[in-house]
Amino acid sequence: MALIGVVLGSKTDTELIQPALDMMKKLGIDYQLSIISAHRNPEKVREYGLKAVERGIEVIIAAAGMSAHLPGVLSSWTMLPVIGVPLPTSELKGLDALFSISQMPAGVPVACMGIGTSGAKNAALFAAQILGTKYDEIRQAYRVYREQLAGEQL
Repeated sequence: MALIGVVLGSKTDTELIQPALDMMKKLGIDYQLSIISAHRNPEKVREYGLKAVERGIEVIIAAAGMSAHLPGVLSSWTMLPVIGVPLPTSELKGLDALFSISQMPAGVPVACMGIGTSGAKNAALFAAQILGTKYDEIRQAYRVYREQLAGEQL
């Protein structure tokens, strides 16, 4: 069963979120990838948020560019933690998305990662940290990753 729901506003964003998908595979975390536009299909976003828990999702990673409404809209429909990844898909190279995701109104929190592929990778790692508080195997996989990372920097 997928523990992480990864939601993109457009299929064309898949390449930008790939580092997150790769990291989740490396850590052995099941995820479900969905393409749902907050602007073109808001009812589907609402349904996704409302039913995420029923599907076993425990953390949502939502990636979006430009006005980046997707993470905030999902957060408004679920009690699960939502991690936003701003994508560099506009002339502003993701700054618009970064500001949109990081400036959520009080009461509708969204964790905000950095712009683009490094933010995507960090979103997966942050999700692993969250899930690691409950699942020993994820905590151990994350620990091994961090130890390997430390070894590479020596």
